[in-house]
Amino acid sequence: MGVRNVGKVVGAVEALEPFLEWGGVRKDITCLVISGAALIVSIFDLIPALPFDAAWVAILLCGVPIILEAVIGLVTAFDIKADVLVSIALVASVLIGEDFAAGEVAFIMQLGALLEDLTVARARAGIEKLVNLTPRTARRLTETGEEIIPAQQVQVGDILRLLPGETVPVDGTILSGETSIDQAVMTGESMPVDKGPGDEVSSGTVNRFGSFDMQAARVGEDSSIQRMIRLVQSADAGKAKIVGIADRWATWIVVAALLAAAVTGLATGDPIRAVTILVVFCPCALVLATPTAIMAAIGNATRHSFLVREGDALERLASVSKITFDKTGTLTYGQPRVVRVCPLTEAVSREELFRLTAGAEGRSEHPLGRAVAACCREELGQGAVPAAERFQMLPGRGVRAVVDGREVLAGNLELLREELPAPELKAPDQAEERLAEGCTVVYVAVDGRLAGFLALADTVREDAAETIRQVKAAGIDPVLLTGDHASAARTIAGQLGIGEVHAQCLPETKLEIIDAYQARGQRVCMMGDGINDAPALKRAFVGIAMGGVGSDIAVDAADIVLVNDEVRELPHLLRLARRMMVTIKCNLTFSMTLNFVAIILAITGVLNPVVGALVHNAGSVLVIVNSSLLLRWRARKRQG
Repeated sequence: MGVRNVGKVVGAVEALEPFLEWGGVRKDITCLVISGAALIVSIFDLIPALPFDAAWVAILLCGVPIILEAVIGLVTAFDIKADVLVSIALVASVLIGEDFAAGEVAFIMQLGALLEDLTVARARAGIEKLVNLTPRTARRLTETGEEIIPAQQVQVGDILRLLPGETVPVDGTILSGETSIDQAVMTGESMPVDKGPGDEVSSGTVNRFGSFDMQAARVGEDSSIQRMIRLVQSADAGKAKIVGIADRWATWIVVAALLAAAVTGLATGDPIRAVTILVVFCPCALVLATPTAIMAAIGNATRHSFLVREGDALERLASVSKITFDKTGTLTYGQPRVVRVCPLTEAVSREELFRLTAGAEGRSEHPLGRAVAACCREELGQGAVPAAERFQMLPGRGVRAVVDGREVLAGNLELLREELPAPELKAPDQAEERLAEGCTVVYVAVDGRLAGFLALADTVREDAAETIRQVKAAGIDPVLLTGDHASAARTIAGQLGIGEVHAQCLPETKLEIIDAYQARGQRVCMMGDGINDAPALKRAFVGIAMGGVGSDIAVDAADIVLVNDEVRELPHLLRLARRMMVTIKCNLTFSMTLNFVAIILAITGVLNPVVGALVHNAGSVLVIVNSSLLLRWRARKRQG
């Protein structure tokens, strides 16, 4: 029928106008259903009395948006992409009377676009749900009672009250009340965490059971949930370098398609062949090959608690040969724990030494003192720590107190030398051994005599050793970079199986080491959590920050953030990045091969526009399906 039918379909356009104005995925699905039904009516001539070819419904619903997008891109930015060639193919098909071919091309192109949108939406859903977690209101306590205010008006220092089921609006500290907090959105923990006075709570987490009052500490853009949202908004596959390459290829393919169609049409005198070339030459699968794979991989990474800030971060990660780890807070928990309780006299047992020391340290504000008390409660029970009397803090040295009627001194060797009758007191050999391992030693005197010591150290994460083994199995060399002294660094490295260690590193030292590696052609991934790691995270080929314990500056400097600090997920991310690149290469190879074969068949007249559209667009759908497999991909652990 060709363009002579245009006047006959004005009524159809008016009837379908509500669908054209209705936005969203539901509109796209509805239009596709209607268009598919219309194409069936057209090919089987189910309604002979219809005054126009039913394929025009598909042309209008699916083809017009493609043409409009192409025109807008050309006019505003001279952007020559796949939709330009598709539009030319549509118009050419209509001009030669191939209405069904035009409708079919438009239908399958929009079907491919919808599948891409659904794939991308599914991939990003795990991240973007964070945007909806920020509460709109907060309950602020004032001198006159409670008042409900917009959450963005909460100020640092405000006292807020949270009831069961409510979402924490800002970061802060609990002042009173006992509760259980669901922290899954921030840490991935499946079980609620019990909280009480002095515990910190993060925005976006949910108060499950009790009611509590809290003091706001970080509000607005500084809150945890807002920081996560900023990371979400920066996760954009369009930034990947390989996407730009595909776009440049698409531009050249448009030019080549026009030349091939013109030459074939002039040489054969067959406009059908020229139109078929335009249809199969569309580089849709080529353009879809990279962003769909990247976004699916980002979705997979999100399920494993990684926030990928840039699409090309995964592309870069696939080519790293070394990973440099910070120690404290990354491979270790970053908190001191009692690793040895050693009595030096038979008059005091191990348990009694532990209890007396914990009682003396129970009122201390020093991190080591708090660690001693906490570890004692954990090992011996909540009631194991006795109350202290006549407590005295000795800044820079230790503490003094009376516990269970016995005078206890706990602190460094200098304190005991000052307070005990033996000024030439020396550290026992057992303590020297612990010091050589990088431990911190707290010496304890009971009733004026040295009774023993406690050794504290930062302990290795439970899954760190297995993580390092899997990193090695993936063919990547681990390196330890730490500001700690050499003995502690060597001890941790020995426990983890890391052969290359750099201790006592200042921030500039870490930069120099990373620069040296990369100058030798070794691409480096840096993983850290502290402010001192930020320069190295920025300088490395890829930077990964610990999102839970990491500083804001470190998170901002990194390309990828591990939200829940579970380092065991790192090997999966490394293999996922490599798998993503394999998928992209397979997509590109498949799409280019399919286009080349289809072009040859179109030039020789084997394919007509209808069959050509089916073959070409089936390739686009297969590329999208292949990319979507990355959403659930997981490699088996390798035995190293």
